[in-house]
Amino acid sequence: MPPADIDLNLLGALDALLSEGSVARAAERLQLSESAMSRTLARLREATGDPLLVRAGRAMVPTPHALALRERVRELAQEARAVLQPAGAGFELRSLQRTFTLRANDGFIEAFAPRLVARTAQQAPGVCLRFAPKPDKDVRPLREGLIDLDIGVLGESGPEVRVQALYRDRFVAAVREGHALLADAEFSAERYAACGHVVTSRRGRLRGPVDEALAARGLARQVAVVVPSFRAALAIAAATDLVALVPASFFERELAQGPLRAIELPVPTEPITISQMWHPRLDRDPAHRWLRELLLEVCRAAAD
Repeated sequence: MPPADIDLNLLGALDALLSEGSVARAAERLQLSESAMSRTLARLREATGDPLLVRAGRAMVPTPHALALRERVRELAQEARAVLQPAGAGFELRSLQRTFTLRANDGFIEAFAPRLVARTAQQAPGVCLRFAPKPDKDVRPLREGLIDLDIGVLGESGPEVRVQALYRDRFVAAVREGHALLADAEFSAERYAACGHVVTSRRGRLRGPVDEALAARGLARQVAVVVPSFRAALAIAAATDLVALVPASFFERELAQGPLRAIELPVPTEPITISQMWHPRLDRDPAHRWLRELLLEVCRAAAD
């Protein structure tokens, strides 16, 4: 039989015949009739140029060539079944060996990485979580497979990127104990805007989510300093009369580090939705799906 005409279905039949050593038992294993199995054995003999199984009394015994092939055929048949079974079949989390790269900002890592790492070690001890910095919202690392998950506020992600909300947050004003804004039960937008402000921006931008709401009232903040992280903004607010704008969840985690108070903003701002984003090629990957579900559980448990 020319190589191009080889029927790969014969591989499973050969494995059954060499494992069972019987046409009848091989037929039962493959749910075929004995006559169909006998015809398959004839085709195998033609393909290999060897009798494979020969009569010895009332039984059949393998030839030396069949004995030499038996283990190799078994491995090939198992590998073929593994390749052609549905994605995720046989997936075992405890034995998973894989590194996942997650892109997130420092605030998210500080808040959720400890719990995520602990849960991962408990469920999949062979998994490594690698957190990468998030300098921008560029979707290219997802498209090129450089990262497995992108975590943050949804940006220009592209139509193909999958998005799932993890939790919602809001901005608050953070000031030191004894700050003048704390003297009033309800302070005005004018008083808030007139204060000096510390702004958080990785790109050095002076405007934030509260500025549009102030601008609608003809007001503008007086920005005194721009820093790249919320932690730095809180440190400055704790030591000065500047007002920091930070997510409420981040402030609550950092509250024990200094004499700070959080107060609600005098103007409405859009809620912050933190999401996880991934490329659709990973949708049905069982390990990636497990990580997404675990991250969602960790974030929502912390938000409750």
